[in-house]
Amino acid sequence: MASSSSSHLPASVFNPRRHVGVHAERVSDVASTEFPGHYPGEDHSWSLAKFKENLKVSVKRLSQRSVEFDLVGVDASIANAFRRIMLSEVPTLAIEDVFVFNNTSVIHDEVLSHRLGLIPINVDPRLFEFRQDIPLDRNTLVFRLNVTCERIKKASKDGPQYINEYVRSGDLEWVPQGEQESVFASNPPAATNKDIVLAKLRPGQTIEMELHAIKGVGKEHAKWSPVATASYRLHPLILLNPSKPVPPHLAQKFASCFSPGVVKVSPDGQVSIDERHLRKETMSREVLRHKEFEGCVELKRIRDWFIFSVESEGPYTPESLFPESIKVMRGKIASIREAAEALLADSQDLGSGSAPGASAGPDADGDVEMA
Repeated sequence: MASSSSSHLPASVFNPRRHVGVHAERVSDVASTEFPGHYPGEDHSWSLAKFKENLKVSVKRLSQRSVEFDLVGVDASIANAFRRIMLSEVPTLAIEDVFVFNNTSVIHDEVLSHRLGLIPINVDPRLFEFRQDIPLDRNTLVFRLNVTCERIKKASKDGPQYINEYVRSGDLEWVPQGEQESVFASNPPAATNKDIVLAKLRPGQTIEMELHAIKGVGKEHAKWSPVATASYRLHPLILLNPSKPVPPHLAQKFASCFSPGVVKVSPDGQVSIDERHLRKETMSREVLRHKEFEGCVELKRIRDWFIFSVESEGPYTPESLFPESIKVMRGKIASIREAAEALLADSQDLGSGSAPGASAGPDADGDVEMA
């Protein structure tokens, strides 16, 4: 149901089936349904052609580490499924096994091992298999960490005093196994960020370890998550009421209630919404605090328009994370379909044959044996 104030807005603009109302102390129209026949005179039966027509994906911002894109025309359950898949089901490689040969630092072995596990490894996980029992070159990466701190002889008073004072992720040395040397010749596996401090040493202290990285998914442990963050928000919508315009002398105050660039003010004091910058609006509701603007504007969010913000940890390029989540989703759907077909085939076999536990009939001696 639309809010009471929406009747002042053009019917062609406000859509209670698609818009979520944002009010001073609450939200409205948070739920809708597409069940056929639910609304009198409206046909909401699902159509593949209509779904394809409404579905849109567009990249709005792309950098080396992050991407912002719009996903339009899907239910919140689908959008959230993709978000959770990107967080916890797109596989990566992370350090799982740590073999400690020598550690005389002040950090305990298990604490240092946890730190090592959280280092993002810059290698394409699609080139590896999940490890079963035996480590192979197709499922395991091997690194060596061997650092010893020494005092610099005749060091200046104001200069560095030690060699290898800090153990960093860049000190991990990749040890090729099998065919890995030729496969990764152009891009050797290494830490995504080589400046992560793992430990501090003093002269005479040593860390010597062998590390095995394997393929896994984030739902097993966060170290396998391919993203630093994956979130979405609903696209904002600002509706100006043509029957109650903003007074010209209050135009600048009205514009300051929104994110910079969202509201344009003409030389004669008329306000309008800049559609190019509308996505920047944070929906702070500041405008709803001022009595003089009551009835001039309504704040909405579009229920099926999701603005995704995804930051990659390095193994995948930002623009490839969403397609990878789609692959995982398709695999899940295929598994469900296969299980459903197997269940249907079993039920048909039971319908055409004898029921479980039925009598097998008399044998040659006239006895009845149970199946």
